Amino acid sequence: MRDPAVTAAFYTEKLQFRKTSDYGNYLILDRDQVQLHFFLFAELDPLTNYGQVYVRTDAIDPLYHSFLQNGVEIHPGGPLEVKPWGQKEFSVLDPDLNLLTFGQAI
Repeated sequence: MRDPAVTAAFYTEKLQFRKTSDYGNYLILDRDQVQLHFFLFAELDPLTNYGQVYVRTDAIDPLYHSFLQNGVEIHPGGPLEVKPWGQKEFSVLDPDLNLLTFGQAI
């Protein structure tokens, strides 16, 4: 993350994560059974960032619709769809362009 306040706001307000720990340069957020850790990387260039996370869920449709209701922009290359590998998934980008893909086995 380049800016802890921006990261915390996106994940708590848009994605409905809860901030569990904030050490300034280190941030921990959780939602359901998922916990994400972020460290300060002020020099991060979002245009060259290749950070990505895959989050498994048992409720992909309600999660997707809750994101839409909160104004989360779905990645243009990652709409909610069934993939050939047996997952129903979608993707979003956070403010630092980390790719977050959420998926459920079908």
